Amino acid sequence: MTRRDLVTIGAGPAGMAAAAKAAGLGLSVTVLDEQPRPGGQIYRDVDRAAPLRGDILGPDYAHGASLTAGLRQDGIDHVPGAVVWAIEEGFRISYTRDGQGAQIMADRVLLATGALERPMPVPGWTLPGVMAAGAGQILLKQSGVLARRAVLVGSGPLLYLIAAQMVRAGTPPAAMVETQTRSDITRAMRHLGGAMRGWRYLAKGLKLLAEITRAGVPRYTAARDIAIEGTDRAEAVCFTRRGRTHRLACDTVFLHHGVVPNTQAARSLGVTHRWSTAQGCFVPSVDDWGETDVPGVFIAGDGAGIGGAGVAEIAGRLSALKLAEQAGRLSTSERDRQAAPLRTAMLREMAVRPFLDAAYPPCAEALLPADSTIVCRCEEVTAGDIRSYAGLGCLGPNQTKAFGRAGMGPCQGRYCGLSVTALLAEANGQTPDETGHYRIRPPLKPVTLGELAGMETASQNAAE
Repeated sequence: MTRRDLVTIGAGPAGMAAAAKAAGLGLSVTVLDEQPRPGGQIYRDVDRAAPLRGDILGPDYAHGASLTAGLRQDGIDHVPGAVVWAIEEGFRISYTRDGQGAQIMADRVLLATGALERPMPVPGWTLPGVMAAGAGQILLKQSGVLARRAVLVGSGPLLYLIAAQMVRAGTPPAAMVETQTRSDITRAMRHLGGAMRGWRYLAKGLKLLAEITRAGVPRYTAARDIAIEGTDRAEAVCFTRRGRTHRLACDTVFLHHGVVPNTQAARSLGVTHRWSTAQGCFVPSVDDWGETDVPGVFIAGDGAGIGGAGVAEIAGRLSALKLAEQAGRLSTSERDRQAAPLRTAMLREMAVRPFLDAAYPPCAEALLPADSTIVCRCEEVTAGDIRSYAGLGCLGPNQTKAFGRAGMGPCQGRYCGLSVTALLAEANGQTPDETGHYRIRPPLKPVTLGELAGMETASQNAAE
């Protein structure tokens, strides 16, 4: 079985930057990534799509090509289409590729699994034609496909980016229904001084808003009581604003109210997690180098806390410096010398985050949905079901599996976990930390018996 100094899981900005830096410092690196081409979500398919749709996706997207180029250097083995489903003691990593299981050993592991869009359970969110905004962006990046008569619903800068990209592509959204209020913006102003250190980010946001305004896209802020109407598919978005009821006919609805760390792999390894009040989610406990409390396990990028692509790239390089030092390829003084400018850049990139977190909070009604709203799509468990479990003595997410199978579907709690924690915490008068999260065990992703059998065959052939 192959053994490497470092196995990086994920080929987004953090994973690519870390792999390139670590290999440049003499480490043998393997990058396992689920996608057929590197880039992660933010730079998805950048090598192919940037030349075709760079004018639509923008210069920030095209920057990803400089990171994918770093994967082509000596010392890096990039394995695309690799679905990691187990990381066991001693860092034996099991994954599936092309329908066959495989394994690799690592001295150290860097988790660069990025973020997930925060689920936005509102009435009608399971109808055909309703999807996460990021899914709509994937269609644009990979296939050049854009939805017509689409309404964007939720809050956060990603909505503005997608709306502007749709405008550039000639299919502007029918409307934007936003949940942030004037009070949210007012509260965020106390962070404006710090945010000005990241003024370039703010300037980009204002430019996006100007594009959307010039295109005449209607914007409705402070929206409440959001519901998606339809029988066999989404037909309209309904909401109230300033005491008036609105109904916007549409064919597609893009939902988004922030992103949260993808913590499945980290939880399976026993990494400690804590609740972040500012970001409204659980984040793994890491030090300034991305190292966790599990020796040999590092986390970089949005998987360690939401910061964005720029922060992820820097974090990946910082982790690589520490990994190289631990492997005896770099002295402590040289590690710190190379880290100094990266830390300065990190502070600049992170300066705007407190302002954004306060100005664009998650939709409160989607965090604690009405009883009739489905929260676990895999098993069709409603918010009311979860509250009833609490009334019967259910104290934490793991117990909900026994009460009603919530979290036992194919996603293994990726999308319902935070909702279940929030509902139980409210019902039981506990904090999210006291309530906890689903316990994650392998397999992290579905794996077939055929894939397992193929792994055994591959091992025997290698031995012969």
